[in-house]
Amino acid sequence: MKIFIRKDEFKKISSSIHERLLEISKELGIDVAEDIENADIIISIGGDGTFLKTARLSGGKPIVGINTGTLGYLTEISPDEIKDALTDIKNGNFRIEERMMVEGEIIKPNGDKIRIPESLNEIAISKNTFGVVRFDAIVNTKLINSYTADGILVCTPTGSTAYNLSCGGPIVDPTAQIMTLTPIAPHTILNRSVILSDDSIVELKITELRQNTQAYVLYDGKAIEVCSGDAVRIKKSDNITKIIKLEERSFIDNIRENIS
Repeated sequence: MKIFIRKDEFKKISSSIHERLLEISKELGIDVAEDIENADIIISIGGDGTFLKTARLSGGKPIVGINTGTLGYLTEISPDEIKDALTDIKNGNFRIEERMMVEGEIIKPNGDKIRIPESLNEIAISKNTFGVVRFDAIVNTKLINSYTADGILVCTPTGSTAYNLSCGGPIVDPTAQIMTLTPIAPHTILNRSVILSDDSIVELKITELRQNTQAYVLYDGKAIEVCSGDAVRIKKSDNITKIIKLEERSFIDNIRENIS
């Protein structure tokens, strides 16, 4: 078995955990790959943000996270559990949970397209400090609503406990196969989330940006600026994220421990 290690470069604790992980891997006879393509399993050291970046690079390889962040919905291992966790992984004492991702494209008025990479949590439209964004939300060619809002989220079940939860969206079982459409501070009567089937095609057409307003597509937090007249098309990705689970802890257990 070969592991590839990816760490949060901005936290000193991640570097010390990385060194410890290398020592324990050598002790257990686990090979460490120099590049991700040659690894069987990927280990992410950091918080959920590091895990999200790792998911985009994983190429479908199983990932397990060592948590140096705060809540750690995605990162399962605490630093003091590394040796036990690696021993279980080496011995095959784990299960793999498959999570859906979303991807998309930005379509410019002249027809040019900008790819939006696959995202484990969500793809969103969000504004800067000033003004509001006006846009039409269209699902499978049918208009749901025309919004004036700070933005909107198209999130996966995994992302339901992230930005979506802060915006009043529903908590979803992370293994479900649905998408959730959640407006951000909408100036409209329809201010609730809409649950969509996973084969839905969502199109968000930006109709107006007020003066001094800048808007962005955010894919798991990474930004691409968009303009009035742009359309953002989002769908379920063919790629998935495989998450290594070492404990028989249920979705309900996570809600009780992390949210209550």
